[in-house]
Amino acid sequence: MLSYAVVFLIIALIAGGLGFFGIAGTAAWIAKVLFLVFLVLFVVSLVTGRRSAT
Repeated sequence: MLSYAVVFLIIALIAGGLGFFGIAGTAAWIAKVLFLVFLVLFVVSLVTGRRSAT
């Protein structure tokens, strides 16, 4: 999931550099959403993974 966020960030940077601001904005928004989803899943996995068996 984090790799998809990085890919969309790179697409946004390239599109913004070439002047395609609509595509750049959309790609940046998708990258931001994917990164937030990654963070939420990461925190949930940290919380649920630290339970002891005893």
